[in-house]
Amino acid sequence: MKKCIITGGNSGIGKQAAIQIAQKGYRVIIGCRNEERGKQALEEIKKLTDTNDVEFVIIDMASKNSIVKAVDEIKARHEVLDVLIHNAADFDISRKKPVLSPDGIETIWATNHLGPVILTASLLPLLQKSVQGRVLTIASKGLVMYPNLKVDLDDPEFKHRKFSVAKAYYQSKLAQIMFTYRLAEKQKENNITANCIRVTNVKIDINRYPNVSAFMKWVYKLKSKSSISAEEMAKTYTWLAIAPELCNVSGKYYNEKNKVVSSSKYSLDEKNIDDVMKLTHVYLDKLNC
Repeated sequence: MKKCIITGGNSGIGKQAAIQIAQKGYRVIIGCRNEERGKQALEEIKKLTDTNDVEFVIIDMASKNSIVKAVDEIKARHEVLDVLIHNAADFDISRKKPVLSPDGIETIWATNHLGPVILTASLLPLLQKSVQGRVLTIASKGLVMYPNLKVDLDDPEFKHRKFSVAKAYYQSKLAQIMFTYRLAEKQKENNITANCIRVTNVKIDINRYPNVSAFMKWVYKLKSKSSISAEEMAKTYTWLAIAPELCNVSGKYYNEKNKVVSSSKYSLDEKNIDDVMKLTHVYLDKLNC
């Protein structure tokens, strides 16, 4: 039986992808930083899929220690991993100032970029044992609103510039696209593919953000009219995770219609990718990864 890990698999798109992939006969491991919410989602997914081939692991993608502990637990249970989906993300639209992770790093940068890099590297030995391992990273269609966005190599954590939750989020997602391209190139000899998904507007429960302004509530209510469901968006996750025709497809960026789209010119430039990955490794070295 093939195995798939989905971070943030307890709600939203991640949960819907877990359901769909489990229904396709995969053993699915959902990652969640909250034990209560994770176990509740686990039972719901088991009930909806009528299978016990679903597991839960506690993992906070902003914490190196949490990632290491989760990896140890996963390796103790499994010798092979076929799919890794980096769905978990930090994007609290009500946030006004940076919040630091347990490692003292701004949480959006830590959760959305550094965490996936650490987790991927840690699970590569299991992915390499798969007949064809797959890594899926997640970006956002919202990046099209920032065509000139770059990763701030001097201040990715907004220590010396005005904090913007949107810019912090899209910067982290831009970095993930670039990481995907580099990972695809480095793993092509190991029969591991890496692709990125451009998530479009998906209906969200605005009540999850009680501190958001009335204006932002109105904006999201307006956006929801043109948004798709989490279940519909998850179909792209599932397709990229299991479709046999994609076994040799790597380094691509897909939209919600399963079509290849282009990321920004900045993100495609090899020197820029080098610079972002060098910055990433500076953080990893500080974390002793």
